[in-house]
Amino acid sequence: NNKKISTVRGMHDIYGNSFYKQRYIIERFIEVATLFNFTPMNTPIMEYSEIFLRTLGDASDVVMKEMYSFLDKSNDSLTLRPEGTAGVARALISNGLTQSLPQRYLYYGPMFRYERPQKGRLRQFNQVGLELYGKGSYFEDCEVIRIAYNFLKEIGILKDVELKINTIGKAISRNNFIIELKSYFSKNKGKLSSDSLKRLEKNPLRILDSKDPEDKELLKGAPVIYNFLDKDEIESFDNIKNMLNSMDISFTIDPYLVRGLDYYSDTTFEFTLKKNDKFAVLAGGRYDSLIKELGGGIIPGVGWAAGVERLETFIL
Repeated sequence: NNKKISTVRGMHDIYGNSFYKQRYIIERFIEVATLFNFTPMNTPIMEYSEIFLRTLGDASDVVMKEMYSFLDKSNDSLTLRPEGTAGVARALISNGLTQSLPQRYLYYGPMFRYERPQKGRLRQFNQVGLELYGKGSYFEDCEVIRIAYNFLKEIGILKDVELKINTIGKAISRNNFIIELKSYFSKNKGKLSSDSLKRLEKNPLRILDSKDPEDKELLKGAPVIYNFLDKDEIESFDNIKNMLNSMDISFTIDPYLVRGLDYYSDTTFEFTLKKNDKFAVLAGGRYDSLIKELGGGIIPGVGWAAGVERLETFIL
């Protein structure tokens, strides 16, 4: 058999210049996050599948079609981690770390998603990220955004990106919003893309995120989250905007910025390319029910992750 042996599709060898660029990004990240008192944590590359099924949401694209899951020899279902947040939350519970707050962790390493490899999407890719578990105050949201800003500045790509922020409210407001969204899109079923028709049943919020031109046209008449928020949620979002302004961090408000995973609530944010705003290099938000979903108490968290391969393309 003389067929040339190759890597698994979407999984690349990292060597030479690329290796040094990635190491540079990770080192700058650790430096910046350490200044804000974050300490490193490494969680296993594999977890019980249940951890991701419980937290990411069974209607999320990741759970529906992108997880590398398999049965091991003991017939346990294991999954190669598709993202870092759920594993860190599990680690906080497993190691009894939720007893003293705040907890600030940084992580970096490979993630795995079974998706069609394309620009900026690999099946094995590297992320740097951080998690802050504390009181749930808007100061924490601003702190992690500040770190992201400093990090992107430090590696010299701030000029290429813009910050977008949004809020998706807490469960009650969000559910009321979703009911209205569903009813609006159901009335306009004929105009929805086939992908969004699937989302309509399971995860209507994701339609806001659609890249399809017909969907985007339809969004112009759709209900907007801000009309569904309560007084505290509006105030918290205003506080974040004011604080970012006072830190001279410029941003735009994007009412369609939702996250594809179930555990997010309130603040969502992304640094996207100025010349292609579909291309996020760093994304994050708040997740106040994540620890509870994994059997811990109600401990609010906020954080972000950035794709190392995506950042690497900007490093000279």
